[in-house]
Amino acid sequence: MCGIVGYIGPKAAQNILLEGLRKLEYRGYDSAGLAVHNGEKLDVEKKEGPLASLEEALGSHPLPGQLGIGHTRWATHGKPSDENSHPHVDAKQQFAVVHNGIIENYLELKEELAAKGYTFSSETDTEVIAHLLADLYDGDLVSTVRNAVKRMEGAYALGVIHVQEPDKMVAVRLASPLIVGVGEGENFIASDIPAILDHTRNVYVLEDGEMAVITRDGVELFTTDGEPVQREMLHVKWDAVTAEKGGYEHFMLKEIHEQPKAIRDTLAGRIKEGIVDLSQEISLTAEELNGIDRIHFVACGTAYHAGLIGKAVVERLARIPVEVDVASEYRYRNPIITPSTLVVVVSQSGETADTLAALREAQKAGAKVLGITNVVGSSVAREADEVLMTWAGPEIAVASTKAYTSQLIAIYLFGLYLARIRGTRSEAQLKEATEELLRLPEKVDNALSDADTIKQFAEQIKNHDNLFFIGRGLDHAVVMEGSLKLKEISYIHSEAYAAGELKHGTLALIEEGIPVIALATQQDIFDKMVSNIIEVKARGAHVLGLAQDGDTELTKSVDEVFTIPQTLPLFTPVVAVIPLQLLAYYTSVARGLNVDKPRNLAKSVTVE
Repeated sequence: MCGIVGYIGPKAAQNILLEGLRKLEYRGYDSAGLAVHNGEKLDVEKKEGPLASLEEALGSHPLPGQLGIGHTRWATHGKPSDENSHPHVDAKQQFAVVHNGIIENYLELKEELAAKGYTFSSETDTEVIAHLLADLYDGDLVSTVRNAVKRMEGAYALGVIHVQEPDKMVAVRLASPLIVGVGEGENFIASDIPAILDHTRNVYVLEDGEMAVITRDGVELFTTDGEPVQREMLHVKWDAVTAEKGGYEHFMLKEIHEQPKAIRDTLAGRIKEGIVDLSQEISLTAEELNGIDRIHFVACGTAYHAGLIGKAVVERLARIPVEVDVASEYRYRNPIITPSTLVVVVSQSGETADTLAALREAQKAGAKVLGITNVVGSSVAREADEVLMTWAGPEIAVASTKAYTSQLIAIYLFGLYLARIRGTRSEAQLKEATEELLRLPEKVDNALSDADTIKQFAEQIKNHDNLFFIGRGLDHAVVMEGSLKLKEISYIHSEAYAAGELKHGTLALIEEGIPVIALATQQDIFDKMVSNIIEVKARGAHVLGLAQDGDTELTKSVDEVFTIPQTLPLFTPVVAVIPLQLLAYYTSVARGLNVDKPRNLAKSVTVE
């Protein structure tokens, strides 16, 4: 999400910055802007909308100069608008800043700066950085940036220029990608390699906690503590298309591997002193939250499967009855909605037509609506009474992966927050759950690191016409998502069943050699799940079992096993879905299909 480009050299910066931003359009954005040092001052132009809008504005008044930074923004703090677009400057236009990521403590920094007389013209966390730099300026750009990042908490990739230092650009990275391109007599920064491939293939990849000081003639790398960093330069051999995908063969695989970051970003700023605090985002009072007597989760497709997890999360943590509805059916079943009902609508795009119709119907009936969406400024974000954003960034592949796991994280956060407000869980229980929530990015990363079993199983099933997914409890909701993923991109017919339902008719479809994927991550019903697996094995099924690390029993009942890192039972869906996403991906690849753009499907469904 978001694109950063920076340039210093002998050429017109504006042209190079625009060209670089165009190469990053695939990342998704809602506004764009440039800041260029013209030799005397910083000129800034930024526009909501596509790059064409920015280019049109620059056509009538171009920005001359040979040092500049540019940005394509995917809205986080503040709706898409000219004012919220990057770059951001301080009041005297001494500093210009582009930023990817989220500054978790921006509100307290903003209050501190406002008390000193600084005024703000945008809703963003990034403008706070520009004013912070101005407040800390000591006559040296490098030391000022170093001191500023010590005050900032969260994730960031920064590009900074200063009016009094027209020969220098500073870049800093913490948990958000940033590279430095090294040319001949010119140098670059970018959030991704495609932006600079036409100019150089030599890059430094900044690591967390590192900064680069870039001039026309060279690049110096340091830690943010000022220690010099020595690193070999990377020579990029990818072509431009591969570079867009970060070296991955497809966007879907790239986005599967981006899930640890998407989870971290969605958690960012929402856990304070070991507890979940959503009071800055959800305005419902404690009295109102205590007055909720039922919750409806309403969504479509993958988001509906997130809602099924949401039912278990809220009922177990907050002890409120929950119903889950497919949005296209919700209005037509005449649901019982009262002013004490909270309706939670979940939509990656925030523009899903069926979900929007359900949102409006619920509000008409007097219910409050909480929207969970990935797009600031979307219809759901604008129309819902309350909004909880997922910070997954844009998804290019049609089949949703990181948006789904980010939705789960948002639901967990909401469930834990609700449980604390309503007093249905002890502080110790909530703290334990919150600590484990913070470990999930690492556990997802571990699950991604061992895909060989999944690849092999994909090769085995690629020529099958039918297969089954089975699970119990939370695992049943997860296998529904796994089955959908496989159908979406491999075109193999699959069904997901609650494993206990097999004996009520489905066993008739189990025949010799048919593949079955069986999840067994819930320890309280593990023995019953094993019994169901034995039932399908007895009828000739070939079973891939999924269990948690340390399990030694499942291997006795299945043909192959894939294990995921252990976590709390309630959180296993986040980790357990990873091998199912990989299975769908590798099966589609094995069948030679278009992974990122499956037939007949669209990314955002804006018709009923």
